[in-house]
Amino acid sequence: MAKRAAGTATILGAIHGAIELPDVLVKSYSEDLKDRDGAFFGERVSNGAFRVMLDAIRQKLDDAGGDPIDKPLEELRKKDIDKILLDGTPEQAGVILSAVEGFAQNLANAAKSLLKLRSWSGVQKIVIGGGFRESRVGELVVGRAGVLLKEDFPDVEIVPIQSRPDEAGLIGCAYLAPSWHFEGHDSILAVDIGGSNFRCGVLDLEWDDNGGLKDVSVAKFWLWRHAEEEPARDEATDRLCKMLQEAHDYATRKARKLAPFIGIGCPGTILADGKLSGGILNLPGNWGAKNFNLVQRVVSLIPRINNHQTVAILHNDAVVQGLSELPRMRSLDKWAVMTIGTGLGNACFQNKGDTPED
Repeated sequence: MAKRAAGTATILGAIHGAIELPDVLVKSYSEDLKDRDGAFFGERVSNGAFRVMLDAIRQKLDDAGGDPIDKPLEELRKKDIDKILLDGTPEQAGVILSAVEGFAQNLANAAKSLLKLRSWSGVQKIVIGGGFRESRVGELVVGRAGVLLKEDFPDVEIVPIQSRPDEAGLIGCAYLAPSWHFEGHDSILAVDIGGSNFRCGVLDLEWDDNGGLKDVSVAKFWLWRHAEEEPARDEATDRLCKMLQEAHDYATRKARKLAPFIGIGCPGTILADGKLSGGILNLPGNWGAKNFNLVQRVVSLIPRINNHQTVAILHNDAVVQGLSELPRMRSLDKWAVMTIGTGLGNACFQNKGDTPED
């Protein structure tokens, strides 16, 4: 399990990767479990793992002289796979469904292992996020995994994340800080750092009649596929800050009241001082170096927003993506998220209120 930062995230002395957030307790995140064969679930449940599984099925058919799909794997994108599933021959669709079944079993087994942990005890719903979810195949995997999970955990529901995966990792940033910090403002800046892409966006905040945060939406976001360019670490963070500056300039042109805040979601274990440890191998360069602090670098390059000192809060990307579901999870005591992307992320939450801690 990731080492969690003790204490509450506050603005005047931000604790990054905090256990206690304004609306929830983060019971755990980045649990790294192995299956019965000793393989990490992150190796079995990821975008790449699905493609490996599909390729293995096709290879067996090809060896027998009967692969019905004539397109090479490297040319198959998510939309191509969805099209085969929907419009291909029954045999072609059967190949895709075979991979869906195997992958759903791996996802269900990963969920079962997590639910056996003490920190996950009592979870009522698991949200599935990440880029894999944004496809018909991904939706089928989620649905099938939910059926398989009920064999052992009949009271736990698996559902796809509601926000678009490109946006969920940004929207959740609005729940890293107390809503009172944003009073008098209608927008904030958010960052979602992934193993393949960086995203930066302007979030619009909608307030209810009591001054509480009612809804969060993405006004505009910028995406950079860093994996295609393989930049050095400092080059990558410089590019990130340029994206943030573009977002700031956009908000200014649109006359938005931008709060002096940047929410950041990033893979790995988040230390209280904003440094990173573990789970960051897919990021460009050495982000775990002792002399590198992501938060300090971002704030140093964007020190002020609308003439106010910039404050940034950093948390694990699965935690942030899960927080995007908070408005739909308030009726539950305990819930969780699993994100399928470059790897498998996870986080478990307990809503605050009258619910006792375990």
